[in-house]
Amino acid sequence: MIHFIGIKGSGMASLACILKDMGEEVTGSDIEKFIFTETKLKEHQIPFFAFSKENIKDNMTVIIGNSFDDSHEEVQAAKANPTVTTYRYVEYLGKLVDEYHSICVAGTHGKTTTTGMLAHVFEQVQPTGYLIGDGTGYMPKDAKTFILESCEYMRNFLNYHPDYAIILNVELDHVDYYKDMDDYVLAFEQFSQNVKKGLAIFGDEASSRNLEVDVNHMYYGLHEDNDVYAKDVVEDADGVSFNCMVNGEYFHDFKLPFYGVHLLYNALGVISIGVMNGLDGDTLEKGLQSFAGVDRRFIVEEVNDNVYIDDYAHHPTAIKMTIDAAKQKYPDKKIVAIFQPDRYSRIEYFLDDFSDAFNKADAIYLCPFPDNAKREEGITVTNESFLAHVKQAKACDMSEDAIRELDAHKLAVYVFMSSKDIYKFKDRLKSFQNV
Repeated sequence: MIHFIGIKGSGMASLACILKDMGEEVTGSDIEKFIFTETKLKEHQIPFFAFSKENIKDNMTVIIGNSFDDSHEEVQAAKANPTVTTYRYVEYLGKLVDEYHSICVAGTHGKTTTTGMLAHVFEQVQPTGYLIGDGTGYMPKDAKTFILESCEYMRNFLNYHPDYAIILNVELDHVDYYKDMDDYVLAFEQFSQNVKKGLAIFGDEASSRNLEVDVNHMYYGLHEDNDVYAKDVVEDADGVSFNCMVNGEYFHDFKLPFYGVHLLYNALGVISIGVMNGLDGDTLEKGLQSFAGVDRRFIVEEVNDNVYIDDYAHHPTAIKMTIDAAKQKYPDKKIVAIFQPDRYSRIEYFLDDFSDAFNKADAIYLCPFPDNAKREEGITVTNESFLAHVKQAKACDMSEDAIRELDAHKLAVYVFMSSKDIYKFKDRLKSFQNV
């Protein structure tokens, strides 16, 4: 049995889910206050309890969260029991990294998005496990590759010795730990020394470009002095298209449904790792195109200081990514999320996930199921129960009154999401606000 002290921490919850996928018996303990990672733990049927030294049993393997020192009652009980084997979270994760073809994603910004993007690409070609720092962890029993988000805080990523890695950017952070920029840069250089086969480094930024690196590496970005760079970049309402050059030669034309240069940079990092691992352009484009949902789109219209976004997102993961992208693009504006569900079964199965997916929105409006939505046998979710489950959400019946309520937000980013024709409602709001 494996027991987690502090199981609700985002990385701890991810690792707990991974070990459960691998067939281990997993338990955990934490504070009683609700934390969003509980949803994933419950989906994996992982029991967790309030802290107590009685949770420590003979012959356990105990994984200790980074926030808990040796004075904690469960840590003391575990270390006092000679039959118990203890690991710090990063120590155990480092051991797991050594068991797979592993790829770490590091950097100050964009780790979570890029880890998910890279995992999705590799899932197209081989069984792939992943650990993302938002509580998401997955490991198929036949996994060959393990992709993980790797945090630099307290130099935690130095516990990992991956085959490959990406360094997305290096901008001073965690100033409670790092003395200055030199200390921060040194940590990334130390991390690079752990990488066994290849490293992709963002080359458009001096702080990452100037890292002293010995392992085989490729720089990526928009500048032509990079090993992998995007040429003839075109951004429009449908996303971004570009010619990708590798080592000075044409590699592939990409057309991706991504909006914002940050996602373009992330995609180039993924392409670089793909090239190092022998993936061709078609495989990379297919994986990137389908990332975060089937036919994902991010169509942006800016009219008189209001922003209207139409997106195909209809799964909780895609919704979260869409809201994240909107918040990154417009960090100083209010994010108003408007969502219309498509299938009753999807909403019922992912009910808790949908609740979490909207967390970063400032306002949430849920439209009713369309009249032609299929209700499968045994499905009980309704418009009312869905609304009640999503915290702080309001009903939106798509009427003229609903348009006036949305209009009251003013100067906002309106994010319309559905696989149905919610864009018609978006057009009505846009016309109302811009007569």
